[in-house]
Amino acid sequence: MAEPRIRILDSIAQAPAAQWNALAGDNPFLQHAFLLALEETGCVSTHTGWTPCHVTYWERDALSGAMPLYLKTHSYGEYVFDWSWADAYERHGLRYYPKLLCAIPFTPATGPRLLGATSGIRRALLDGAFDLAGRRRVSSLHVLLPPAAQATELEARGMMIRSSVQFHWENPGLRDFDEFLARMNAEKRKKIKQERRRVHDAGITFERLSGREASEADWDFFTRCYNRTYRLHHSTPYLNRAFFGRLAEVMPDNLLLVIARRDGRRVASALNMMGGGVLYGRYWGATEFHSGLHFEACYYQGLEFCIEHALRAFEGGAQGEHKLARGLLPVRTLSAHWLAHPQFARAIEHYLERETQGIGEYLNELDEHSPFKQQK
Repeated sequence: MAEPRIRILDSIAQAPAAQWNALAGDNPFLQHAFLLALEETGCVSTHTGWTPCHVTYWERDALSGAMPLYLKTHSYGEYVFDWSWADAYERHGLRYYPKLLCAIPFTPATGPRLLGATSGIRRALLDGAFDLAGRRRVSSLHVLLPPAAQATELEARGMMIRSSVQFHWENPGLRDFDEFLARMNAEKRKKIKQERRRVHDAGITFERLSGREASEADWDFFTRCYNRTYRLHHSTPYLNRAFFGRLAEVMPDNLLLVIARRDGRRVASALNMMGGGVLYGRYWGATEFHSGLHFEACYYQGLEFCIEHALRAFEGGAQGEHKLARGLLPVRTLSAHWLAHPQFARAIEHYLERETQGIGEYLNELDEHSPFKQQK
């Protein structure tokens, strides 16, 4: 009988799609089609600084474990920021890049990172990643946004745990948006009603389209909005029109495209993904400014959709205290880090201890400003 073995894949295409998806479950960002679309449209490649080197575990030529892993030559598109670590390395004449990153590119959403049914398989995957780190002589290995249970496994392997904050909404089983508003305190309820009224009074209407329903013109417009948002922030877009078109082809039922129109013209759009009962807010853009348009397109349309379709949660993405006033509450998210250089590892360990304390205080402060009525 053949012994189980670790294989490093330089493309997700080398993994059988059905077997990969059986490991990934219902998380849309872990689907074989999503990761393959990133590679085949050039968004993820050595040229863009994302070289695939997925760790896989095989038993009798069947895929039994997987770890989406990339060799990175920068820290763009990660949403868990280590730029200051890289700067410190450079100031001391050391090389921080390349590094190994286990994450979903350009996607700040928590989900499994060690895909395996048993702790033994997950340990083997992590051992494979550490072995690759040694052979490639990288500075570090990072696992971004694993669930808490996997973070515990990573910590047991000697990785340092880092905390950050996102804003999520959990559906308590609401009937409609009015019931959502009724649970908020008077100030926040009034603010949301005012924002929605401004958008309505501007003559703006919305339609929600699945990947099957959106036209080529809709995707052209969305890409234009997406690119414009990055230009306004003096940044370069990570994704391209080919990627969005590919998603519409291979994952149409996981997409929700919101289109805003004024006088019949498209003026804004927002893209969400869904899976496992969760709606994930992803990208947005507009061709003209209207007060409240961002909040309506990115949050209120998504929240209404979740309520209407009985989805259990809406995740608004990375950062953004403004989401708190719109009903999304702060949650702690995690990442795990290993650095080969012992002195830098100790320094960062001390830094993370202080940062974690600060995150706890920040969460307590945010909890005091909940937009919802106090429970009696």
